[in-house]
Amino acid sequence: MTKILHTSDWHLGRLLYGQGRDAEFSAFLSWLLQTLIEEQIEILLVAGDIFDTTTPTHQAQAQYYEFLAQVGRTGCRHVVIVGGNHDSPSFLNAPQGLLSALNVHVVGQALAPADEVLLLDNAQGEPCVIVCAVPYLRERDVRQAQAGESMAQKAANYVHGVRAHYEAVAAEALARRKALGVDLPIVAMGHIFTVGGQTLADDGVRDLVVGGLGHIQADVFDEVFDYVALGHLHVPQMVGQRPWVRYSGSPVAMGFGEAAQQKSVCVLQFEALDAADDKQCFSWQRLGRQMGLRLLPIPVFQPMQRISGDWEHICSAVAQCRAADEPIWLEIIYTGDAVMGELREQVNTLLEGSKLRLIRLQNQLLMRQILQPTQAHKALTELSPIEVFEQRMQAQDIAPEQRAELLQTYKAALALLAEQED
Repeated sequence: MTKILHTSDWHLGRLLYGQGRDAEFSAFLSWLLQTLIEEQIEILLVAGDIFDTTTPTHQAQAQYYEFLAQVGRTGCRHVVIVGGNHDSPSFLNAPQGLLSALNVHVVGQALAPADEVLLLDNAQGEPCVIVCAVPYLRERDVRQAQAGESMAQKAANYVHGVRAHYEAVAAEALARRKALGVDLPIVAMGHIFTVGGQTLADDGVRDLVVGGLGHIQADVFDEVFDYVALGHLHVPQMVGQRPWVRYSGSPVAMGFGEAAQQKSVCVLQFEALDAADDKQCFSWQRLGRQMGLRLLPIPVFQPMQRISGDWEHICSAVAQCRAADEPIWLEIIYTGDAVMGELREQVNTLLEGSKLRLIRLQNQLLMRQILQPTQAHKALTELSPIEVFEQRMQAQDIAPEQRAELLQTYKAALALLAEQED
C-alpha cells in the first residue's frame, strides 16, 4: 500500500514582525522526518512556497538541503517539490540534476505537460502512482498579454490558461497510464487560489490576480485526478466539499491570526479508513477507487497568542499567560477608549520577569484618531491596498466620475508590481 504525505507553504526564512523563526522551522523539519519514518511514507509532496522569498537566507537554504539529504534515510522513496509564487524558479531548479539522483523531483516553473508528469515506483520497483507536478503558473506561463485588456478580461484569460494547462497535463497522465496498461492512481499538485478558499487577515497570502478575479473553480480537477495536493492557502481545508481536493496549509502559524489554528499534514492512502468516530479521517470512493486521508496534527513549536481588548482585559490575559510559564510570543491590540500614555512602557512592565515576549503592539485608539479624517472603521493593517486607495479618493473629494478610471489604473499598477515581485 502506497502512502503519500502532502505538505506545503513552509516559507523557510520567514520573519514575524522582524523576529527570526529558524528554530521553529528546524523543529518542524525534524518532526517531519520522524513522521515519515513512523507513518512509513513512500512519497512526500511539497506543494510550493518552500521559501518565503526568492532570495532565501543561507540558514533557510541549509535547512532545506539538510532535510532533503536526510529524507532517504527515512524509507521515503520519492520527494516531489513544485515551486510557489514566493519561490524563485531558477533557484529551485538549479540543483535538479543532483537532487534527481536522490529521487527528489523538482519542478520550479511551468514546463511542457510531458515534463510535469512523473511516474513513481514503489519499493519493489513497480509503478505505483502518477504525479502531475504543476507549479505556480505565472501569467506569462499560460497567456499572452493583449493591448487594451481590462482587469476582468485579463483575469478571465488567466483562468482559461490555467484550466487549459491542467487539462493538457491530465491528458498526458491518462495517455501514460493507458500505455502502461495498469490502472494507476493519478495525483495532481498545484499552487493556486481556488474559489471559496479561506484565508486570514495576517497570513501573508496574496491574491495571485488582483481583486480575486483569477481564482480557479475546483471543478477543473474533477474528471481525472484521484487526489489534488494544493498549496498557497495557509488554512488547512478541503475545496468545494471535495475531500480529494485539499490545501494542507502552512506547518507553522504565519501570523497571530493563525495562532489558535491546529496545523496539520495530509496522509493519503488508496484504501478506505475507519473514520466513523474520527473527525480527522476521511474516506471516499472516487473514479472506482477507495481512498482514505488523515489529517496528522503538527505540534506547536513556538506558542503565540493575540490579546485584544481594553486595558483591564489586557492585564487579565497577560496574567493568565504568565501563569502558564511558557515562552509565549504576544501580539497585544489595545481597543479601549481611554487614552493610554506610554502604552508600550506599561505593557513592558506587565511582562517584566516573565517568559513572555512582546512581538507586536497596536493602539487602535491612536489608529482611529489617525484614520478619522477618512472615516475608517478598521485598523490600517486590516485594510487592503484597494480599500486605502478608495478611502483616500473619498478624503480628497475626487469626483465620482473620475474614481472608476483611477481605481482601474491603480489595480493595474498593483498587478504589475505583484508580477515583478514574483
